[in-house]
Amino acid sequence: MARISRRISAIAPSATLAVDARAKELRAQGAPVISFGAGEPDFPTPEYILDAARAAVGDPRNHRYSPAGGLPELREAIAAKTLRDSGYSVDPSQVVVTNGGKHAVYNAFAVLLDPGDEVLLPAPYWTTYPEAIALAGGVGVEVSTAAADGFMVSVDQLEAALTPRTKALVFVSPSNPTGAVYPRDRVEAIGRWAAAHNVWVITDEIYEHLTYDDHEFSSIPVVVPELADRCLVINGVAKTYAMTGWRVGWMIGPPDAVSATVGLQSHQTSNVGNVSQRAALAAVSGSLDAVAGMRTAFDRRRRAMHRLLDGIDGVTCMKPQGAFYAFPSFEGVLGRPGIPGTTAELAAWILDEAQVAIVPGEAFAGAGHARLSFALSDEDLDEGIGRIAEVLG
Repeated sequence: MARISRRISAIAPSATLAVDARAKELRAQGAPVISFGAGEPDFPTPEYILDAARAAVGDPRNHRYSPAGGLPELREAIAAKTLRDSGYSVDPSQVVVTNGGKHAVYNAFAVLLDPGDEVLLPAPYWTTYPEAIALAGGVGVEVSTAAADGFMVSVDQLEAALTPRTKALVFVSPSNPTGAVYPRDRVEAIGRWAAAHNVWVITDEIYEHLTYDDHEFSSIPVVVPELADRCLVINGVAKTYAMTGWRVGWMIGPPDAVSATVGLQSHQTSNVGNVSQRAALAAVSGSLDAVAGMRTAFDRRRRAMHRLLDGIDGVTCMKPQGAFYAFPSFEGVLGRPGIPGTTAELAAWILDEAQVAIVPGEAFAGAGHARLSFALSDEDLDEGIGRIAEVLG
């Protein structure tokens, strides 16, 4: 009998967290490593949110258990924030507060999937989705996209991948890792396709506030209202408010899915930490001024990263439209004399040779590419891309 279960043994550890951990380990040893790996803002959490957390620490109400679905006032505030930011009108009872966005993703698949149910997963995709699908007993069905198509899936591709076992579609815009933002007409076409086939849509809206140029975020249940009864919206405070370490996310869905999720969470974790919930309440209820400031910095870095990467011979890069990632192709340099032949090998080589950490595309089902976060200082961005350019010759 195996000591560790087959299901857990099959999980691939998070590649993005592994790259970030390795970079931090090398820095601790004195190496001047620059990391493009972690998907988190380099800004501190805004002060008004910290003030709310400090006040919460001293309030005895927050020293006790609270409802498994989240503090009532936070659920109300999330519902109000959702209407304000995306135009999606939901009742607070449709909100479940989770221990970060990852927890919401896990819960969404856990409450929807039975063994063998298929989930359409446009690729490249964030590393956690296929693992959470598998843990729920589902089967992830990759639907490949390419830079030539803006890394956006088409209705024809979804139709070709549809089977009697298809239960859900993962839809993400803005995208991690590609930075793609679906235009409203494409969002509508995909939503209407899903509604027509009774396919659930799990939509991750964590990067909703980070779009650039004339690209705009569109929430799929707003564009296609008839989809709302089969749609789970994932979101959180991590990216928008520079709160990755506070671990507060949420899921919005129809009453039966929400009830099932609250029941599941009551056995998993009970409530999310109350101090973090109070901080999140201040975040979603407050001004978006700090968010706008961070977005301005990300936009500047986005343009610089795109220019610098496109300037490397053999490297091509779609200009990111949203989130804070570039997803360049290194296919033009792979296999050159002295350069490894895969991006997985290339990432390890660049870390050794240039002391720069990037995440290989293989982690996202995007071999030949790599993900580079531009959520780091302007100085580190310039220096890091310069080192990559130097070692690639």
